Amino acid sequence: MNLASLHRRLQPGIDEAIHNVIEQSCFIRGKYVSQFESELAQYLGCKSVIGCGNGTDALYLALRALNLSAGDEVITTTMSFVAAAEVIAELGLRPVFADVTADTYNTDIENIERAFTPRVKAIVVTHLFGRPCNMQAIMDFARSKNLPVVEDAAQCMGGAAIVDGREQKLGTIGTVGCTSFFPSKNLGCMGDGGAVITNDDTVAQQVRMLANHGSYIKYKHEAFGVNSRLDGIQAAVLSVKLRHLDDCNLRRRQAAQRYTGKLAACANVVPPADCQGHVYHQYTIRITNGRRDALKDFLLANGVKTMIYYTLMLHLQPAYSQFANGKLPVAESLQNEVISLPIDSEITDNEIDTICNLIREWDRQN
Repeated sequence: MNLASLHRRLQPGIDEAIHNVIEQSCFIRGKYVSQFESELAQYLGCKSVIGCGNGTDALYLALRALNLSAGDEVITTTMSFVAAAEVIAELGLRPVFADVTADTYNTDIENIERAFTPRVKAIVVTHLFGRPCNMQAIMDFARSKNLPVVEDAAQCMGGAAIVDGREQKLGTIGTVGCTSFFPSKNLGCMGDGGAVITNDDTVAQQVRMLANHGSYIKYKHEAFGVNSRLDGIQAAVLSVKLRHLDDCNLRRRQAAQRYTGKLAACANVVPPADCQGHVYHQYTIRITNGRRDALKDFLLANGVKTMIYYTLMLHLQPAYSQFANGKLPVAESLQNEVISLPIDSEITDNEIDTICNLIREWDRQN
């Protein structure tokens, strides 16, 4: 993605925001953090947003706030960045990896039900690449089992899903949501940052306490906590970017639609399935002829960088093989087929057309 182009477009507001923080020395906590937390909560339509150091911290704090016990199992997807599984394992819990579907790259209710055991005490759902999971089915199942749901919303900020007859922002549907403000995210800062999102007052109170060294009152510590803070400069930058989030997500959707139209005739390319609420953090295609890596090399030789998310599924990673619970065939197949093309709010039609022309040329030859 072209971060420099986005920042140039938003530079006047960003420069002013950073200047204000420096002038007022509001570097740690303070009014700019509180202001952003309130603005994001209002945007999402939820009660509480608690800023923290990064998205992994957000997952850690969220799971800590659920008061799970060592050895409890937590269902999570195998096709994801490592953060959720990492936090589950670090807390002495057991990740139970669920397979995904080939058209959505997300885990679905059938795979969650297949992964369920009586020892499962929570579910972590990841809205991968900006596409909403089927939250209605997942929430219905979770309610039937009295399980809390943690939404990993790091790749889907601004996305939404229809649940219980109304549109709800991703990250606000489950018991607690977590997001990252890593610079490349749909809503990204200029360093590290994250947040916990919840409508549960008890969870919010627990998260604030745990993130502040386990303290409600200064120098009085109720629990073993951590030091995880969103700093004032990052919060001020995020307040500026939040005002442009819907427009940026619309630009991403338009870019995705152009990609899909241009690639529709390719024999060996499967574009991602669109759906309502998708915000296209990534535009990820499948290559079905077993030559994904050849396409990656071809595009790079012609000046186009791509990424593979993810080269090895979590249940196959050395650190997590101890938690493997059998083969997960769809995810294992996808790790050899998926490739993510350049996409962001600043990509131009000409850039998309150039990339698609290269892919069509390669497809004809393969």
